Amino acid sequence: MAFKRDSWFVKGVLVLAVAAFVAVPLAFMFNGRAKEQTAANSQAPTAADQTAQFQNQADGFTAVLAREPDNQTALIGLIEAKIGLKDLEGAVEPLTRLSELNPNEPQYAIALAQTKQQLGDLEGAAQIYRSVLTQKPGDMQALEGLVALLISQERSEAAAGLLQDTLATADQTNQLAPNSVDKLSVNLLLGQVYVSQQDYDQAIAIYDETIKAAEAANPTQPDFRPVLAKALVLLEKGDSAAADPLFEKALATAPTQYKDNVQKLINQKKAEANGETGAAADPAAEGDAATPEPSTPVAPPAE
Repeated sequence: MAFKRDSWFVKGVLVLAVAAFVAVPLAFMFNGRAKEQTAANSQAPTAADQTAQFQNQADGFTAVLAREPDNQTALIGLIEAKIGLKDLEGAVEPLTRLSELNPNEPQYAIALAQTKQQLGDLEGAAQIYRSVLTQKPGDMQALEGLVALLISQERSEAAAGLLQDTLATADQTNQLAPNSVDKLSVNLLLGQVYVSQQDYDQAIAIYDETIKAAEAANPTQPDFRPVLAKALVLLEKGDSAAADPLFEKALATAPTQYKDNVQKLINQKKAEANGETGAAADPAAEGDAATPEPSTPVAPPAE
């Protein structure tokens, strides 16, 4: 079935409903400190001043690394400076070294995979994601990254197979390493893949199963994400009457700190469904509404 490239799946707004947390964008991961320093300055620097500052930082950290190639503070500083210079190619080498020095911290490898993906090295990115998943089969950032990559290549069946294999071995994996595979989050991601194929019935079936699992795991406050995901699919299908009570249920069960973002997402998708084109934000704006700072997860991990 044809891949709907302008759907809410592609724009990423369902991140709010699905993420235990979605992979943190590279720029947010490394240059948050630079943003804080800029905000603290009484006089905002010009673009030319910022470029010169980042270049000076890059030169300084490069000099340090010439003497101490494994200095992780310098590696991170160089990555931040390269991002500030919009030189993703220049960030690859220090990111590679940083991930090698921290094999048990997959966020660096995932950041490297994201960088390669943005640079068009899809095979290199896929290899890194798969390497992370070999060590940690339930790593959601790696799963989400690899699934998104496969979907972008119109290989949705391969994406579904990856997630189905993860679920098939989840119980065994969790026996060896408890709680290493979050089956609820993997199922939510599998539902997204079915949506990318416009197989809405299969997606809804997955979400119905996941809703039951969430309610069984925590009857007093079940995870709101599968309810919200199902509602979004129903709205996508044009069945707003069935979606509305699910939206209300998702809002009622969402923890207080997430209610505002959930409401914004619901309002936006309803406006788009009603043909109010002015309400449809661009992907970057959607990211502002749906994606918080890296230190704040979008939704709580499933129990």
